[in-house]
Order: sequence, then C-alpha cells, then structure tokens
Amino acid sequence: MPGLNISRAEARERSAHLSVTSYVVTIDVCHGPENFIAKSTVKFACNKPGYDTFIDAVGKQIISAKLNGADVDVSNYDGESVFLKGLAADNELIIEIEGDYSKTGEGLQYSVDPADKEVYLYSQGETAYIRKMYPCFDQPDLKATFQLTVTAPKHWEVISNSPVKAKNEVAGDKNIWEFLPTPRISTYITALIAGPYYHVHDEYVGEKTVPLGIYCRKSLAESLDPEDIFLVTKQGFAYFEKVFGLAYPFEKYDQIAVVDFNWGAMENSGAVTFLENLLVFRSKVTERMYDARANTILHEMAHMWFGNMVTMQWWDDLWLNESFAEWSSHLASAEGTRFVTAWTGFNSERKNWAYRQDQLSSTHPIVSDMIDIETVNANFDGITYAKGASVLQQLVAHVGRDNFIAGLQKYFAKHAFKNTTLDDLLVELSATSGRDLKPWVSTWLQTAGVNTLRPNLEIADNKYSKIEIKQEAPLVPAGSKELRPHRLAVGLYDVKGADVVLRKSVELDVAGATTAVDE
Repeated sequence: MPGLNISRAEARERSAHLSVTSYVVTIDVCHGPENFIAKSTVKFACNKPGYDTFIDAVGKQIISAKLNGADVDVSNYDGESVFLKGLAADNELIIEIEGDYSKTGEGLQYSVDPADKEVYLYSQGETAYIRKMYPCFDQPDLKATFQLTVTAPKHWEVISNSPVKAKNEVAGDKNIWEFLPTPRISTYITALIAGPYYHVHDEYVGEKTVPLGIYCRKSLAESLDPEDIFLVTKQGFAYFEKVFGLAYPFEKYDQIAVVDFNWGAMENSGAVTFLENLLVFRSKVTERMYDARANTILHEMAHMWFGNMVTMQWWDDLWLNESFAEWSSHLASAEGTRFVTAWTGFNSERKNWAYRQDQLSSTHPIVSDMIDIETVNANFDGITYAKGASVLQQLVAHVGRDNFIAGLQKYFAKHAFKNTTLDDLLVELSATSGRDLKPWVSTWLQTAGVNTLRPNLEIADNKYSKIEIKQEAPLVPAGSKELRPHRLAVGLYDVKGADVVLRKSVELDVAGATTAVDE
C-alpha cells in the first residue's frame, strides 16, 4: 500500500511502466497562514494500457481530479496518495489539492520573520517531500519538465527553478508569476520560494551568460555581503565548466537564505536554498567561516551537474550524489578560489568525522540497502558524506586524476538529463583508466570499518634494508577480515644534522597484509 514511506519496490514498479513528459503546476499562496491551493497537470505515458498506479499527493483534501477527461474517485483519499485506474497509453491527469503549509521544514514551509512579521515561504523536496507541495510521481527516476505559475501577494518576490516568463498584476493586490519550463529534472529539486525578499543581481559570463541572484529576508539586508558571494559563485562556475567539460546546464542561478531550515543547503536546480547563518553573517566572522561558506556554495553548485543534470536512479546512490559534491567543492575551493588550504580542512574535519563514525557500532557500508524513504532519511550521516568523499578521493588516486576527469566528462555527456547508477560511472572510469573497478567497489563501498596501516622498517648499517607497509583489518565491525587496496605516496627521509630531508617519494598500491616498498 503506498504511503508517506515510499518503498523502492513501489518506485521501481511505477518507473517500469510509466514515463512522465511534463508537469504544469499552478499554486495560489493567498489563502491564509495554514493552506494553499495547488493544481498539477501531468502528462505521462504507460507501456501497459489498463495498468493501475497511484500519484503522490499529500494534503488536506483533493478538490478535483480528472484522468483523461473522466473524474477520478477520490472518496477513499488517505491524505497521501490518489489511485489511478485503467491508464491509457498516453495520459493527462489534472488534479487540484488543498495543501497544508509545513512548520517543520518539509514540503512548502511557512515562516514569520519575528523582526517585522513578514511571511516567507520556501520548498524542501529532498527526499520525497515535494508531494506535499503539488501532486506528482515523487521519485528521482521519473523525470519531467516542470513549469510553475504562482499567485502571490503583490509585494512579494517569487523564485523558482527557471527564469520568469511573465508577471501580471491581478485584482486583489496580487501578482501572477509565470516561469519558463525546466529541462527534464527530478521532482525533489523543483522549487518555490516566495516572500518580500531583499535581492541583488549580477551575471556570470562563461560559455553562456548566467543571471545570478542572491536573496535574503528584508531584515537581514544590511548583513548581506553579495560581492564575496558573487565572487565565489563566478569562480565556481569557471572552474566546474572547465573540469566537467560542459557549460552550466540551467538558465539562471539564484541563492536564497531561508529561515527555519533543517539543512545546510539544498541544491534545487537554479534556486539553491541555504541555512541563513551559512550565507549571511550578522557579525564579524573568521576567515574559516568564509571558507566554510565558499565550500557550501561550491558543494551545491557541483550538484547542478552531478545530481541535477545526471541523477541517481534511486536513493541507493545517495552516497555518490553527496560524496561527489563534497569532493568537488574541496577541489574547486583549493584550485579555483582563495581558499587554497581547503584539503587541509577536509582532512582535519570531514575525514576525521568519517573516522569517528566508522569506528562506532552504528557504522554501515557506504552503499546501503535503501529499501524505502525512511531508510534513506536515516543515512544522511558521516558515512554517506565524509567517508564517501574520502573514499571517492581514494578512487581518484586509484584510477589517476586525469583518467577520472576524462571518465567524468564522458559520463556527463552520455547521460545528461537522464538517470544513472554507480555502474554507469564505473563503466566510463574503467574505460579511461584501464582498471577493473569491481574489486575496489566490493571492498571499499560494500564493507564498513577502518583499516590500520603501519610502516615496518629494518635498518642495517644506517641504511634501510627493508621497507614494508603492514595492513590490519578493522576492529569494528567485530570479526572483520577486510584488507583493502590503498593508493599511497610513501615518503623516505634521511636525517642530516638537525634536519629531516626527503630522499624520495614512492607512489604505490598497497594490497593485502604486507606490501614491499622499493627503495
């Protein structure tokens, strides 16, 4: 039975038979502090005419629903799903719902600024919460174009994934905002942000011109420092377009500081939302805070290519989505901005977080069995983010950076605006590196725990007579015998007077219990 906790099996069943063409969504947010009205017009195909399915629609009540012109029976609506019976080969569903504003940060959030009592809205779709804003097939592999129209108070700004097509004044001191359709994207990265936001604008000129916007509550306007945010944003675009070999895949890029946010940031395509304190500094802060802000900006930007343009088929590859953004943000920070010591911070903070998490009894493999949405939500942790990014860094070393980048560029070009699995990426990396990556995947991604590496030195006549790297299995999980391949640089040093001098550095693959180091 479908419900709030969508299972992987239910999602696979739907995607096996359905392909969604488009969502045309209208939302009216002028109905008071508790509810809003949303109408979805969904065009989709079914490869099994006569098939029954369901659409996700979480709200107070269904106002109306028509499938291919016929009324849909909603008498048994459970507040979560609407059943659709006897599908045709090509279908049009028009469904209108009275939705509930969220006060907990999922779906369409309604917040009041305590400083001036102004109302601000923002959506949060990941993992499967956008169905609380409009009826949809809320799973990542049923991509479609998304076109939004919003009725809002006249003094509000409204932001979505695409540029504004038209804004028209209507009776009752309201405006209707119509946005251009998006490319094919997943539902969880569709977005609506609305309210009397303060905003500033610029543009990035690269392979194409990208309009840039920064938004925050009016009461925070004096604290906003757009110059530095725009600088990092432009540097990020320049770096990623060069490394990824592909222009930014959307038409504009807004960054919005939102109140009452549960996350650090969210990568809605073209409309990234941020925890206010990460984007807007209300007092003097250290350079470390600017570093952290830049890293967050670049993390979300990396998702535009890896996650938004090319998207995981199901949440089994959540780790890859987040790990890639972690790795990319530190790489871009170190090589494309003033924050050249970004990897030092990664090793001292993120990697240490991973080490700590991976030695607890609660540790788990990076690749987890994401059987349903509840399981997915439980896996936004140090293993998924920090260990995943650390292991991805190991993969880059394992195949070689140039091979990794070349494989990544082929992956983006081949799968743009489609869904993939880890195997699709590995195919390209194996082709560019010539390495069989199946053993690496098995031992690094499908097992838990931290290996210990130790040098074993024998010295005779003040010279190294034997140099080995010893590897020990993880202590946690108990009973683990896992010995993994590691790509390392081993430094050999001499003592000359009061100095320790590097003689040479040897790069090698460590495998098994003992690996000899050639002097």
